[in-house]
Amino acid sequence: MILHRKGGRGTLDIIREKLAVLPDQPGCYLMKDQFGKVIYVGKAKVLKNRVRSYFSGSHDGKTQRLVANIADFEYIITSSEFEALLLEMNLIKKYDPKFNVMLKDDKTYPYLKITAEEQPRLLYTRKVKKDKGKYFGPFVNAYAAQETKKLLDRLYPLRKCDHMPNKVCLYYHIGQCLGPCVYDITKEQNKKMVDEIVKFLNGGFPEVREELTKKMLAASEELNFERAKELRDQIQHIDAVMQKQKMMTADMADKDVFGYHYDKGWMCVQVFFIRQGKLIERDVSLFPFYGEAAEDFLTFIGQFYLQKNHILPKEVILPHDVNGEMIKELLQVKVSQPKQRQKKEFVDLATKNAQNALKVKFALIERDEDRTIKAVENLGKQLNIPAPYRIEAFDNSNIHGTSPVSAMIVFEDGKPNKKEYRKYKIKTVTGPDDYASMKEVVRRRYSRILKENGQMPDLIIIDGGKGQIAAAQDVLENELNLFIPVGGLAKDEKHRTSQLLMGDPPVIMEMQRNSQEFYLLQRIQDEVHRFAISFHRQVRDKGMFRSSLDNIPGVGEKRKKLLLRKFGSIKKMKEATIEDFRAAGIPSGVAEEIIQALQKDPS
Repeated sequence: MILHRKGGRGTLDIIREKLAVLPDQPGCYLMKDQFGKVIYVGKAKVLKNRVRSYFSGSHDGKTQRLVANIADFEYIITSSEFEALLLEMNLIKKYDPKFNVMLKDDKTYPYLKITAEEQPRLLYTRKVKKDKGKYFGPFVNAYAAQETKKLLDRLYPLRKCDHMPNKVCLYYHIGQCLGPCVYDITKEQNKKMVDEIVKFLNGGFPEVREELTKKMLAASEELNFERAKELRDQIQHIDAVMQKQKMMTADMADKDVFGYHYDKGWMCVQVFFIRQGKLIERDVSLFPFYGEAAEDFLTFIGQFYLQKNHILPKEVILPHDVNGEMIKELLQVKVSQPKQRQKKEFVDLATKNAQNALKVKFALIERDEDRTIKAVENLGKQLNIPAPYRIEAFDNSNIHGTSPVSAMIVFEDGKPNKKEYRKYKIKTVTGPDDYASMKEVVRRRYSRILKENGQMPDLIIIDGGKGQIAAAQDVLENELNLFIPVGGLAKDEKHRTSQLLMGDPPVIMEMQRNSQEFYLLQRIQDEVHRFAISFHRQVRDKGMFRSSLDNIPGVGEKRKKLLLRKFGSIKKMKEATIEDFRAAGIPSGVAEEIIQALQKDPS
């Protein structure tokens, strides 16, 4: 956290004044970093108590990192806890704060969908939309859903084409479509098929199986073995797809059962999907949380249905220690919180699974944090700087001065954040001048961050020695008035990370070669080098491609781009025929000129 701002009161003083006047009402709060970016959104039954709790008492390391990044906060008063829950979900969706991680899980499940079109279709999908279609699922796995669709396509010949063609297609000829593109198919015919599919997917498949079995036996008696085999395969598909599970419920209503467990600032939520009385699938979500467990659990459920678009079942079953009435009001669905019998057993089992999943998670976290967070913190101690939770690394790449480029990568909390990676073509430097190239890229990178009020790194790593470090420091301090620690990574004769240089003038920092912080630096250097080399090859190959096409009659910039998209390399162009060029939209005469020119090209 920044403790002081130039020309004004300290940040901590401002926060203390705001804490003193917090209301004792429900609402939402927004934590912001030094750049004014929202990094966490929470809700509270009593704002005064919740927000103050972040700035008093002891916290685990995860919450300490959140608090260390808070430079300001805002709050919005609501008239009830329910309104706070709704507002919180909307604010998380709007700002996507880095510490609200529970929405970052984009896991999807397979469903079957009957469209609401005049000529309906049966589709396989992983996206549930509010489009008046009928959705069925989730299925045990993608294969089960696809096999079910294949089976239903054979049994009920609904329309298959996305857009109505002018003539019947193959599906019509194999009996899997009635051909509404050519023939008049009535609403009654479609309704009958849709009703049969709905009945099948809602548990009526035993009747269909029985009917298919009768037809199979009849075909066998008539010695129509090919037809009998086809019917047998359909029956086997039904058995495979609609397999009976060990866990059954007495009634056939669709239910979702929730259980959760929390410990050490982490929460695990397990959801059991029960369809037609059978447990068919489960969802497991693990995430750090920073508020009250029971309230964050309710937020998760709201997001699960309203923002992840999971289909609402007939009943949602929750543990008895959470506010079920709030979820009932939010989802407008039956909510149960059983204290005995089978439903209670399901909740207990989901909770037990959540507890076990957290144990496994903690074992993995401990191992992972040795390589990431702890390595970052130890690196800060080794370098005598605050823990560099955000590290930006640069590497230049050129071969004999051709196609000079630079690349930058970002490591956050000891892990690569590939969304933040950046590529740079060197614009102002002629020839192989690494120092001038480094100055240009550092200048462009941090001038832009200053202009856009973006997030500065805690440490900058340069792939190089004293000269590159000095070049970066010169731009940062003398041009941009930024004082960010800069280190240079040198390599040994085997091109392996050997030492880190820092300071002014730079000196070797003593580090144990087998320490996790040293391994972290190795990963950073390897990754930035990989990223820079791949970008350089891309730029170089593109340049070679274009230069080989120079001075060919009829080939201008527009056609160069077209050929690059179509063939991608000179090698593939040399192997191409005139017909290949014509298929790419190149006239025959120009194609002949290209082929002749490339045959003379030794590259």
